[in-house]
Amino acid sequence: MNLRHAGIGMTSPRTRARLIERLRAEGIADETVLAAMNEVPRHIFIDEALATRAYDDVSLPIGHGQTISQPYIVARMTEVLRNGKQLGRVLEIGTGCGYQAAVLSKVAKEVYSVERIQPLYERARKTLRELKIFNVNLRYADGTAGMPDAAPYDGIIMTCAAPALSAVLREQLAVGGRMVLPMGTQEQFLYLIERDENGFRETRLEAVRFVPLLMGKQ
Repeated sequence: MNLRHAGIGMTSPRTRARLIERLRAEGIADETVLAAMNEVPRHIFIDEALATRAYDDVSLPIGHGQTISQPYIVARMTEVLRNGKQLGRVLEIGTGCGYQAAVLSKVAKEVYSVERIQPLYERARKTLRELKIFNVNLRYADGTAGMPDAAPYDGIIMTCAAPALSAVLREQLAVGGRMVLPMGTQEQFLYLIERDENGFRETRLEAVRFVPLLMGKQ
């Protein structure tokens, strides 16, 4: 790993370890998720000017009106998705800078991720390649349609808020699978959707704040 990946000062492994302790104190209990968060260097997914804040538990701008989610939310959504089990195939809607996909790559066999903003897609692809993460399949496309050609998925995660649950995405979830997404317009909440032989079960979790899900590519 080169020096930029390893980090120095405010991006050092020690700073990252302090973030992991904070996440543990905030209730993240899945050690597999915490290990993944510790392994992925968040500072290389953001602009160098913001690198000193990389391991603060805050969301940060990544350009194009988008943000990198705060580490707690990334860890929480990953923990809920995993539910203590090894994940096979996972779909992510909204690659952004690629940080969530990188964390998922450590806890799932295959990750498929869709991004509608071309510069973000290009940047995420470059960063993931630099980190030698090869089990993430990126696609530049409108995420509202999901990625039906690789379905069904054991897990689906959405990093932008939908006004309601999409039937199209829901149908791409495997029986026994879990989907974690923010929903709402004025008020947003994290939701867990579980699919079993009898259909779908929806559980509302905590209040969150995400950028909205938008249609079309740009």
